[in-house]
Amino acid sequence: MKISPTSANGIGRPDTNILVVNTGSTSVKLALYESTPGPALTIEAPAWSAEIAAADLGRDRVAGIELALRAAPISLVSIDLVGHRIVHGADRFVAPVVIDTEVESAIAEIAEFAPLHNQAGLDGIAAARRVVQPHVRHVAVFDTAFHQSMPAAAYAYGGPHAWLTQGYRRFGFHGISHEWAARRAAELLRRPLVELRLITCHLGGGCSITAVDRGRSVDTTMGFTPLDGLVMATRAGSVDPGLLMHLLRHGSTPDELETILQRDSGLLGLSGVSGDLRNVIAARDDGNERARLAVDVFVHRIASGVGAMMAALDRVDALVFTGGIGQHSAEVRSLVASRFAFIGAQINSDDNRHITGDVDVSAAGARVAILVVKSQEELAIGRAASELALALA
Repeated sequence: MKISPTSANGIGRPDTNILVVNTGSTSVKLALYESTPGPALTIEAPAWSAEIAAADLGRDRVAGIELALRAAPISLVSIDLVGHRIVHGADRFVAPVVIDTEVESAIAEIAEFAPLHNQAGLDGIAAARRVVQPHVRHVAVFDTAFHQSMPAAAYAYGGPHAWLTQGYRRFGFHGISHEWAARRAAELLRRPLVELRLITCHLGGGCSITAVDRGRSVDTTMGFTPLDGLVMATRAGSVDPGLLMHLLRHGSTPDELETILQRDSGLLGLSGVSGDLRNVIAARDDGNERARLAVDVFVHRIASGVGAMMAALDRVDALVFTGGIGQHSAEVRSLVASRFAFIGAQINSDDNRHITGDVDVSAAGARVAILVVKSQEELAIGRAASELALALA
């Protein structure tokens, strides 16, 4: 790893060290990249990376992240730029921004809409500020930004029109991952992104599916918050609002309902075993019927989401799987793809079981490609932060 001296503004030199802090609902991912600013910005594999389970950070998440950074085999004084993943930007943030006190306050205000995520992002910012030099810029990269291209028909709810003026609309999430997956899909297919209609499936602790029309998000399964859409590890996904009103009328408080929907539902709530799909599948294979139901519901909702995204496109060139489950569960990919054989999505079973890197697992002659792309959120965040820093230089 090359370490270069820190300049006054941290940008504009031949080598720039970029720290990325990606705080998710279940883990914190840290990475250090070295970019080469210039006409062709390049950031390659991380010089160092780590992933820490949220449960292992301790009760004080800021202190836990700080401790992990101070223990890392990197030179903290050499860091020139820090990129942070922020999940919810609402309609205030449509592109990466340099973080100042006003931006932090806005992220905190929006945190009510993404309680598992935005506060975690603020904790990551606080921890990073403790360990890097005071002059270093911090850049927020928003999951919602990629979905700003959705048409009003896709983002408006069917409630009163006043909801739109009040900012109550569908925003979509996992945009950093969906955008990366779409770009990698174009590279795998050796076709320009502007020619492709893709359905990208980010499946992990949180799950969402996006229709990408020539590089632009035109619809997605998540809505106003990251709670909407597919069944997830511990989140319920879409639930009839009439059921929620019924529960509220019959004794549930808003806080209790939020805990149920955010932390006690999804794979965990249905199976009673775990929010980790691997554990749920193992329990199913041992004869646990609740686990079997959980897997069946999970797959059914993914397939339903893919079908919904098809309606936003005039054709489908590829179905793209990413995220922890998308990358590692051959069974989920196979079960979902089998639902769409009628449009020519056919999977090569042998290739699907033996994944190495980003790969096309389509059967020979398939009309719709099936691709697996490694999630590279940290790399995408590093690139976005570096591009903004260069633009401001």
